[in-house]
Amino acid sequence: MGNSMAGHLLAAGHSLTVHSRTKSRASGLLSRGASWAETPAEAASGQDFLFSMVALPTDVEFVHLGPVGTLTASKIPKFLVDMTSSRPSLARKIAEVANQRGSFALDAPVTGGDIGARNATLSILVGGDAKAFEQVLPLFKLMGKTVVRQGDAGCGQQAKVVNQILIASTMMGVCEALLYARESGLDPERVLESVSAGAAGSWSLTNLAPRILKGDFEPGFFIDHFLKDLGIALEECHANNLHVPGLRLAESLYRKAQAANHGRKGTQALFMHYTSEKVQPT
Repeated sequence: MGNSMAGHLLAAGHSLTVHSRTKSRASGLLSRGASWAETPAEAASGQDFLFSMVALPTDVEFVHLGPVGTLTASKIPKFLVDMTSSRPSLARKIAEVANQRGSFALDAPVTGGDIGARNATLSILVGGDAKAFEQVLPLFKLMGKTVVRQGDAGCGQQAKVVNQILIASTMMGVCEALLYARESGLDPERVLESVSAGAAGSWSLTNLAPRILKGDFEPGFFIDHFLKDLGIALEECHANNLHVPGLRLAESLYRKAQAANHGRKGTQALFMHYTSEKVQPT
């Protein structure tokens, strides 16, 4: 996703310096004119804007607060934007350190998957200073279609928790509905044609259900990464004393899918767990 998002900035005429743990993953951007940096600090130094999109909160912490992190650069960017789905507390910590260095940090996780990243139709959930948000907004609009500031630092990550709670239960419904359609003798594609446009419609039903029917379980978003997000969601719910049985059930089912070696498949691969069980989970 980060590769596609960076590509939109490059296509709009912005100069781009990139860093990745594996340089070959940036080869497409480098061939289009992007420059290479050996460390996050080198990538950040002297830039106006810095965007990060990595896998885990530990990666976010290393990229920004680590020994060669962006906030150790001799001249840090005025605006640091982390677009990883991460912990709200870490977003607040990065914003605090950036503020001490005279910079602004925004947390801006996204939703819309690989399709949204490629088509620049992502929904971007932003937390941070309001004036800083307005400065970064033109760049956000190159990567996404819906860009909304949710509040101060950490609020973007909290809004992403809301998003992942919604997706978790929705994916269970999609899998169970498709399983029922298939096992009852209906034509699942014909059923989708009817229900996708009605009250049952959702992004997952429109974009992921057809992949399931084609047996396409390749990732737009890894189950491994989704489980990271569900873990954060459960942590936040626990901190707020919230009873969330649907979220807990979804997390347990995805754990089973991961244990069946589907962790590097897309979230729609939950369907494979349902078909292997052949019983309704309880």
